[in-house]
Parts: sequence; structure tokens; C-alpha cells
Amino acid sequence: MTKSLSATGRGRTIVLPRLVGGLKTLGSVLVTLLGLAALTFMIGRMLPIDPVLAVLGDNATQDAYDAMAAKMGLDQPLLVQFADYLWNILHFDFGNSLLSGRPVADEIARVFPATMELATLAMIIGTGIGVPLGVVAAVYRNSPIDHVARIVSLLGYSAPNFWLGLMGLVVFYSVLGIVGGPGRIDMIYEFDLQPVTGFFLIDSALAGKWDVFGNVLSHLILPALILALSALAYVSRMTRTFMIDQLEQEYVIAARAKGIGRWRIVWTHVFRNVAVQVITVVTLSYAFLLEGAVLTETVFAWPGFGRYMTNSLLSGDMNSVVGCTLVIGVIFVVLNLFCDILYRVIDPRTR
Repeated sequence: MTKSLSATGRGRTIVLPRLVGGLKTLGSVLVTLLGLAALTFMIGRMLPIDPVLAVLGDNATQDAYDAMAAKMGLDQPLLVQFADYLWNILHFDFGNSLLSGRPVADEIARVFPATMELATLAMIIGTGIGVPLGVVAAVYRNSPIDHVARIVSLLGYSAPNFWLGLMGLVVFYSVLGIVGGPGRIDMIYEFDLQPVTGFFLIDSALAGKWDVFGNVLSHLILPALILALSALAYVSRMTRTFMIDQLEQEYVIAARAKGIGRWRIVWTHVFRNVAVQVITVVTLSYAFLLEGAVLTETVFAWPGFGRYMTNSLLSGDMNSVVGCTLVIGVIFVVLNLFCDILYRVIDPRTR
């Protein structure tokens, strides 16, 4: 009986703190999302673009102006407008696009898979090369491979994506002809692909149309490599910095004194201690790729999220701009929450 009570007490001491921690995390996420909603609401009200004139045009009569303002709820007090705004975004209603007349949520759902497919492949390439490169550069500090890693990082930081994209199209598409041109797919294959998920690689693979898959990949690989270069530069440089700091710790010297092999120390002990930091770098890089691929999408005529948001901003389509801004904020919040969960899984000290 005593053992049963003690086990129950131990269970409560484990479950209750985790439950409280989970509720705190959920509360902070909800407060952040509420603040994000308030920020986007104020952006839509403070910009010098009149949403009524954007719909009716500059020659609208006063009666038409007042009627449209009432229809859009702009004649209500600010708090009522904010409450209606919260209710609408909870139902994924960002209003209609002024350019297409379609719901903004449908427009974002149409263009976002293209950017996600591009950014995901770029992040896989950047992480798959950047992390090992950073580790090896730290282990062989000031060696030729370390200098190569620094040059790659410098190139990734300093070379503009639009210039790399143009040069890549000239060399690999126009001259060599080994990659596809602008766009996601050639027109001759466009009607052979039935979108299911919105990710053309997945849709073509599910349909078993490998010729379409190859064509989609040929269009995707060059912009993905250019985006991957910037991610690779950041990931490799930060990984190198984290690893150098850990390689100078006393536990590494003690492990070497015990006769443990170099690479076993590096991957089993040192990299495990920097894994949480590397996850943070990779996650934030992925978030920036999802919302910051505007120049690359423009050069390659990629029908993605960044290009859609830029066109909406230039056209004064504030419903689309506010909807895109809200989506970007939610992406960062979700990825940070994902990071926090991974911390707890990988590092028991954070639980």
C-alpha cells in the first residue's frame, strides 16, 4: 500500500509540472497569435491606402463610398471591427483579393505549396551539406577544408540571389540545357498533371508519371540550389561556431585521454551538445526561406507565396497583404513551437 502511494506521488510530481508547462506554452502561443492578429489589424488600418477606394476607384460618389464602407464594416467602432476581424480569421476568412476577386485564403492555399516545395528542397540540401561541412571545418580548424567552408559561407552571404539566378539560367538553361527554364513545369506536361496536394513532385509521383516528375524536378533544382546556398552558408557557419566552442571543453580532453576515437567524440558527445542550437538555426532558416524567397521566385517566374505577396503589395491589394503577413507570423510561431518540442525530445535537461 505504501509503495502504491509513493508511486502515485511520483507520478503526480512528474505529470503536474509537465501539464503546467504545457499550459504555459499554449498560453504564450495564444497570446502571441492574438498580438499578431492585433498587429496585422492595425497595419491594415494605418496604411495610406483606402480599402473602399481600392474597391470602387477614385471616381466613386459619396453615397457609393458610404455604402461600401458600411458593407465592409468600416463604419463600426474600432473594437467592433477588431472583434469581427478575429472572428473572420478564426474561420480562415481574410476577405477577397482585389486583383482576382477570389477569397484570399484560397489564393494563399493555391500559391503556398509551390514555395513550400521549393524551400523544403533547398533546406534539405542546405542542411545536408551545411551541417557536416560545419562539423568538419571545426574539427580541422584553419585547414584547407576550413578555408573552403569560409569561402562558401562568404559566397552564400554576399552573392545576391537574383544575380545567381540569372547567371544560372544563362549557363545551365540557355547554354547547357541541363535544367528546366522559368516556371514549375513545361506547358506540354501541365495538363497531364492533376494537382492533389499542390506539390508537383508528390502529385506526379503518386500518379506514376515519371516523365512529368523529371520535368518538374528539372525546373525545381536550380532555384532550390540557389536558395540552398544561402541556407548552407548560415547553417555551416553557425555549426562551426558551436562545434569549436564545445571542442575546447574539458570533457573532450577527458574523452581523448580515455582513448575514445576522434569522430566518436565528435558525433556522440560534442554534436549531441550542440544539436539543440543547430535545430534552432535550421528551423529559423527554413522559416526565412518560406517567406523570403521573393527575388528567387521573381527571377524564375515561380508562382509562389513570396511573388504573390509582392504583387499584392505593389497593387495595393491590402486584404492579400494582411493575409500573407498573418500567415508568415503563424509560420514563425508554429516553427518555434516545433523547436521547443524537439528540444524536450532531444535534450532531457530542457524537460
